[in-house]
Amino acid sequence: MSKKAMEVVKGIDLQRYMGRWYEIASFPSRFQPKDGINTRATYTLKDDGTVNVLNETWSGGKRGFIEGTAYKADPKSDEAKLKVKFFVPPFLPIIPVTGDYWVLYLDDDYQYALIGQPSRSYLWILCRQTHLDDEIYNQLVQKATEEGYDVSKLKKTTQTEPPPESEDAPADTKGIWWFKSLFGK
Repeated sequence: MSKKAMEVVKGIDLQRYMGRWYEIASFPSRFQPKDGINTRATYTLKDDGTVNVLNETWSGGKRGFIEGTAYKADPKSDEAKLKVKFFVPPFLPIIPVTGDYWVLYLDDDYQYALIGQPSRSYLWILCRQTHLDDEIYNQLVQKATEEGYDVSKLKKTTQTEPPPESEDAPADTKGIWWFKSLFGK
């Protein structure tokens, strides 16, 4: 059975999309620590129109993070299909890992989003707050189901109140989780 083409948000205002997003739920990735909590992404628009991506997670009280760059896959398209490129490992930036970041749903106020990619191996529910109303969460899960995702793999992410400050946490020096392959490459 061939899956239908995924619907992707059109006409995204990248400026409004910038800022911090908390991971409410995701498909667990072998590149993330199993005990990772307070996972979040911070996006900053750069002068050249690309986006700086900072992904953070806390594991065993330590902050792990990786930075990358996002850009529109097709500058002429109005679809919210982005490519994200990370350099792995972060302290030896020679091997870029590039993957897809497709915005499948975004509310009008840019408060919550559903992110996927073409292989349907990865899925994220993101929110501006550390928690998301159950009714909205269920609507996003339903949307993911309609787009052909196996939502039984979704795992909720623990977020603490208040969220930790990046500066207060000892860095994760092991450098393992950084691969946070948003993308299955």
